[in-house]
Parts: sequence; C-alpha cells; structure tokens
Amino acid sequence: MTPSPTVDLNCDMGESFGAWTLGNDAALMPYLTSANIACGFHAGDPAVMRQTVCLALQHNIAIGVHPGLPDLAGFGRRNMDISADEAFEMVVYQLGALGAVARAEGGVLHHVKPHGALYNMAATNAALAQAIAEAVYKVQPELVLYGLAGSELTKAGEKIGLRTAHEVFADRTYQANGTLTPRRQPDALITSADAAIAQVLRMVQGGWVRTQQGQEIAIKADTICLHGDGAHALEFAQQLSQALREAGVKLARPAAAK
Repeated sequence: MTPSPTVDLNCDMGESFGAWTLGNDAALMPYLTSANIACGFHAGDPAVMRQTVCLALQHNIAIGVHPGLPDLAGFGRRNMDISADEAFEMVVYQLGALGAVARAEGGVLHHVKPHGALYNMAATNAALAQAIAEAVYKVQPELVLYGLAGSELTKAGEKIGLRTAHEVFADRTYQANGTLTPRRQPDALITSADAAIAQVLRMVQGGWVRTQQGQEIAIKADTICLHGDGAHALEFAQQLSQALREAGVKLARPAAAK
C-alpha cells in the first residue's frame, strides 16, 4: 500500500515593522505547520519578532529564520550585488538574532528560509547558495534549509550535510528551468484559488508542474509556501489546507536533524 504523501505548509510572517502592519499572522497560524519569521533586514523589528515567535509557540508551529537583504524600502525583493562572504555574514547575523528571541521565549529554531531576492539569487547562484548553506551549518547544523525545489540552494545544503526541504509555490507560475516567473511579469502570479490548489495537488501527488512554456517538468514538493500578505490570504489558507486533507495528504513540518 502506498503511504499518504506528507507536506509542510509554511508562510512568511513577522513582516510588520514599527507602525506598519503587514499580513494577518494570528489568523493564519492555525492552518500552518511552519512559519518563516523576518529578522529585521527586509522587514520585522525586535518587538514583532518576539510577538511572532510567541504566536508560533502558542500554535505549535515550527519556528524558522527568514533572512533577507538589508532593504526595508524594497521589502528585500530588489537584487543587490553582494559577495558570498556578505551573504554568509547576513545569514549568520539574522540567524543569531531570531535564535536569541526564540530561546528567550522557551522555543527552538527549526529551519532557515531565505527571503525574496536573496532566495531567488541563491536558487541560481552556486556561490551564494554555498555561503548560505555554510552559514546555517556552522551556526546550527541540525536546522532544515528550505529552498526552491531542485535549486542551487537545496543542492548546496545537501552537499554540506544539512537536511533540506524542497519548496514549491501555490500562487506562482514556473519557467521551463524550474525557476519562478519573475514578479515583474504579468503572468507571475496565480490569482484563482482553484487554479492554485490544482497546481499544488499536481506537485504534491504527481510530482510535476506545468510551466509557462507549456511543458510538464518534474518537481519535488516537501513544503508549500503560502503568501500571507495577499488580500485573500486567510481564505486561501483555509481552502488549501482543507483540499490537501480531503485528498489524503498529511500536513507536518519536515523532520529536523537529530
């Protein structure tokens, strides 16, 4: 008998800053199995970090570090010409910050998932990917490294000895090389909940995704990213979690290294 597939539902959280509020973290938490918490570079601040860690602990959600580029104005979504050493240092710094907040509240870190432009750059740039993987490994090697499925980042994590989670996206379209369609293109986002859920079920159950070029390519789906800042994020989270359960898919965080 074939075992039921298992997948993680993760969401980028703690992305408010000072007087600005982004997303609906408290309402989304019950539908997730892991949370990626901003660490102050692209979004977040010490108070928001602490509040979000506490929310994750209340809901028994895996706590993840969500390091980004130092670009509050651009929300970390603009490419920066950084070196591998700078990528290493940025990740170490942010990992240390959220790790301290988690420990102060009685929690532990579970994973690391780069944010925005840093994530996309590391998906195709082997040197940046290696630097990020080394930062995680040298600080806390038992953590899981989340990266775009089949990317340079997951390859670097596996090569260095980290557990990795291959991530897929419910509401983003794909290119023939397995990368996400850039946000600046009009066809980058999937706005229909039904279409997004259908794409997720194909990836989780069938192991493939249809690209914008009309090809069907293989894809590994360990964790699904939900974007929490959309107008209908809560409704979509409810619909997606229900659809996965009805399809016999189990929801659980990826196992961390012992």
